[in-house]
Amino acid sequence: MIAAGVFVVDCSVAIGWLFDEQADDYTEAALQALTLSFAVAPRWWGIEILNVLLALERRGRLTSGKAVEALRLLLHLPIRLHDSLSSVFELHALANRHTLTSYDALYLDAALATGLPLATRDKALQQAAHESGMGVWMG
Repeated sequence: MIAAGVFVVDCSVAIGWLFDEQADDYTEAALQALTLSFAVAPRWWGIEILNVLLALERRGRLTSGKAVEALRLLLHLPIRLHDSLSSVFELHALANRHTLTSYDALYLDAALATGLPLATRDKALQQAAHESGMGVWMG
C-alpha cells in the first residue's frame, strides 16, 4: 500500500489540468492537492493521455509542439505510477463486475491496491469506486 497519497488520478482529471476548456473546480482542486502530496496512477496513464493528445492533433485542435509541452508538464507533477499485480483474468472480472473498460478497471485496481479514493469525472468509474468501497475523492 502506498501511504500518504491523495488519490488515484484518471485521465479525465489530468486532461483538465492541461486544457482550460476541460478544467473545472474539481480538476483545479485536484491539482492544488498535489502541492501538498502526490497522486497515484496506473503505469499506462501517460499512454492514455498521449492517445487523447494524438487525437486532438489529428483533428487539428492541437499542435505537435503543444502536445509535447503538455506531456512535459505532466511528467513534472508528483504522480507515482502503480504497477498492477492483478492478472488479466482478475482485471477481466473487475471490469465485468463494474461494467468498466479494461483501462478504467486498471484505475479501480490501483485504488483497491493503494487504499486511495479515485479522482475521476467518469460516471461509470465513480459508481464502481463507490460500489467497491474505495469512494471518489471529493476535493
